[in-house]
Amino acid sequence: MPPESLRCKECKTTYPLDARYVCEQCFGPLEVAYEPRADADPAALRRRIQAGPHSLWRYSDFLPVSSPPKGTLPAGWTPLLRVDRLAERLGLNEVWIKNDAANPTHSFKDRVVSVALARARELGFQTVACASTGNLANAVAAHAAAAGLESFVFVPHDLEEQKILATGVYGTNLVSVRGNYDDVNRLCTELSGEHDWAFVNINMRPYYAEGSKTLAFETCEQLGFELPDRVVAPIASGSLFTKIARGFEEWLELGLVEGTLPTFNGAQAAGCSPVATAFDAGHDFCKPVKPETIAKSLAIGNPADGPYALDLARRSAGSIDSVTDDEIRSGIRLLAETTGIFTETAGGVTVAVLRKLAERGDIDPDERVVTYITGEGLKTLDTVRGTFEAWEIDPTAASFEQASERIVATA
Repeated sequence: MPPESLRCKECKTTYPLDARYVCEQCFGPLEVAYEPRADADPAALRRRIQAGPHSLWRYSDFLPVSSPPKGTLPAGWTPLLRVDRLAERLGLNEVWIKNDAANPTHSFKDRVVSVALARARELGFQTVACASTGNLANAVAAHAAAAGLESFVFVPHDLEEQKILATGVYGTNLVSVRGNYDDVNRLCTELSGEHDWAFVNINMRPYYAEGSKTLAFETCEQLGFELPDRVVAPIASGSLFTKIARGFEEWLELGLVEGTLPTFNGAQAAGCSPVATAFDAGHDFCKPVKPETIAKSLAIGNPADGPYALDLARRSAGSIDSVTDDEIRSGIRLLAETTGIFTETAGGVTVAVLRKLAERGDIDPDERVVTYITGEGLKTLDTVRGTFEAWEIDPTAASFEQASERIVATA
């Protein structure tokens, strides 16, 4: 499906495929529109996909680039794991974890950055930039280094140290801004009008967002070209949530999979839950909030795609829920203890909402549920600090036996 134009999601005005992100007529967001491909042969398309590289570029026919780039980090094609111990703990029969922590910089942001940088290079940009809550900073710095591009990364001043270290190591221009993510994003929006840079999540946002569709494509392919019954995914801006749905819809339209769109359940932290609050209130738009949560990678108080996330949850008979910081920590621990996967706080939010849905009886035990884990726990180590205690013993068998007896007695 070759890209045809940029199109406003509100008034449908079309624009050239250049670096722009907002409609000049109604100020609505732009997205990539593709040429129709109604005569596609699903069997031939499946064979073409399966012959592709073990990266997101096996789906290049569905992405807004002329051809897969060379010499880049191989993002995508991450594991989809059936997690029976977690399912049993929740009283469900079939739960799958799509573990995007297995990407090069250990989050799903490698997908969106791969696509944005590929398009930026086609447009002739030599410098890339972003506003980030951490994971995007890691990805932009790393992929720019691999591509030989100059990069500028803007982050809130109180970002987790692990994410700061995992960004600066790539030699990027790291800018710490005294403010929250929404302050950072406003600054970068202003700077994007003054510098000839490709801001991946601003003037390159229509292309950047398309990378999230590959999570849906991989899920279907790894399930044997079948759809899940239900999706549980985090919501920050709402882009990931809605683009996963768009990926499923594209393959349904082309006949690559059969069935109906899965039920979509969104997950937010209670300390930054404008979309969940709007869903509960029955509103179509989100009221901006000031973030205050340990889930900093989801801490976007004014989510650009919030209205579209609300629409998706409602038309798929789903919901959008929020969980407290304590529930987030518990979700991290539950996933680790039952699957061996250590996730960052965003994953803790998602697993905590999955548990809430199961306990509330919203999930039929026989449904096939796919939960998206978007980042690695080593990025947010402070979250689990103090949640367990190591035994300290002398280097003798007797000391071990005494300690183990005390632990068992306490338990």
